[in-house]
Amino acid sequence: MNIERGMSGEVVRKVQQRLAALGLYTSPIDSSFGGGTESAVKQFQKRQDLAPTGRVDTKTWTLLLPDDPAPTSPFLSSPMILRCLALTGSFETGSLQPDCFCGLVGDFDRQGISFGVLQWNLGQGSLQPLLQDAFEKHPDVCQSIFHEHFETVKSLGQAPRSEQLEFARSIQNHRGQLNEPWRGMLKTLGRTSEFQTIQVDHASPIFQKAVQMCSEYGLRSERAVALMFDIITQNGGIGSVVKAQIQSDFSAIVGLNHNDSEVAKMRSVANRRAAASKLEYVDDVRTRKLTIAEGMGVVHGINYDLEATYSITLNDFLNLPHQS
Repeated sequence: MNIERGMSGEVVRKVQQRLAALGLYTSPIDSSFGGGTESAVKQFQKRQDLAPTGRVDTKTWTLLLPDDPAPTSPFLSSPMILRCLALTGSFETGSLQPDCFCGLVGDFDRQGISFGVLQWNLGQGSLQPLLQDAFEKHPDVCQSIFHEHFETVKSLGQAPRSEQLEFARSIQNHRGQLNEPWRGMLKTLGRTSEFQTIQVDHASPIFQKAVQMCSEYGLRSERAVALMFDIITQNGGIGSVVKAQIQSDFSAIVGLNHNDSEVAKMRSVANRRAAASKLEYVDDVRTRKLTIAEGMGVVHGINYDLEATYSITLNDFLNLPHQS
């Protein structure tokens, strides 16, 4: 597993602490892998005659922290839906594990507050059930995060929608950015495994739709499920005209082995869905979708390796007949 820009957490803290001890890192040790940490990693790699990628791969980790085992993907044994959520969340937030589950925006769209991978929000009433689940199922966790604000947040779900939106707007600035301590408390909630599990539960219908779409298109891999999940989340799905174009492309994909055929078909899905997007978003959608189809790429300045970071592979997820 690579440790790189966009990641946060204890492994990043270890890297920063070691780099600071070597005199290479002078910024705050904040457990957040940003440009300063990347620059220090590059300096260390140059000292070790390694390619200065700025990513802490296994070789760099072994030289930097020889007494600690190299970290592995936290998603190795996770259910596929959690891996899909993490990947899409990373694209949406520009952050890797665990902050990929903490997307948080204010009232820019008149929805009060939007939170989580799928941007559940107060205005449409989709966020309240998640918060209710958190406070009912994990009151100790919520109490340890919200403290004196615990009852305020707990009772928010019982208030009329207009009062909920009024409260949400009172805790953010005119640019729609949440004020502290609310921003920090909600981010902390999003980082907990308990709230991630709640997001998984509420994202289940979308995941099942993604699996169904894979079956409709004859796609079977973990990557394909992640691709369809991201398409539903970012783009709403695939229309009938685009579907016909994709199926026409598929008919021309012949003579390839299973994996190459799967990737070729996913590239078609990625390119066709991107081309159907609004003009200003075509390139962004294409880059994001091709990164999934091909298993790696750069999206918004972050390097993605789906297998190393998310344990999302070309292995079969659906039990469909193999086709050449």
